[in-house]
Amino acid sequence: MRDYIKRIKELYQDKRYTATIDVAIFIILIFSFHFLYLGWQAVNFFPIAGLITKLFEEASTLLFNQSCWVLEHIFNIDFVTHKHTIGVINSNDTYSFINVAPECTSLKQWLHWLFLMILFPGPWKHKLWYIPAGLVVIEWINVVRVVGITLCMIPFPNHFDFFHDYLFKTLFYFFIFIMWLIWVEVFVHRKKKDNN
Repeated sequence: MRDYIKRIKELYQDKRYTATIDVAIFIILIFSFHFLYLGWQAVNFFPIAGLITKLFEEASTLLFNQSCWVLEHIFNIDFVTHKHTIGVINSNDTYSFINVAPECTSLKQWLHWLFLMILFPGPWKHKLWYIPAGLVVIEWINVVRVVGITLCMIPFPNHFDFFHDYLFKTLFYFFIFIMWLIWVEVFVHRKKKDNN
């Protein structure tokens, strides 16, 4: 096993393989966490289910309030609300409703980010500020997602599933990938580039 790890370290030092190994580590960490999260979810977030439930509720209230603020103050959209539901008049002159449920929060993506950044190589002096900055970015991406879905429901009221499941969900992982890429290029491999 030690020889195997030594060989991987040697390959990682070789500039020809560094990018491939970085992407492989990224993919392994993202998929590993995804399945760990699904397993944890299956056991109802044992042993801290109460804390997670409260976090989901608080985060969904925050997301709802942030999204309503953006719709009102940036897009000047007329909408109605009830609890955590946003309603907008669509192109059919009926209402489209978007429910900001606890499952809509970016908790899973926050945990993805933490898992990825804690386990991925790099200097801790930068991780201490880069990880929280990434969490803030992920939260605002989620606001963009809710606002974007709401705005898309105005002209396309029958396409909620497409916007929710495909377009805007992909946005999360695209930005996580971009933030990770910045991490790798600016903080992990900068010293190597400076030495060459």
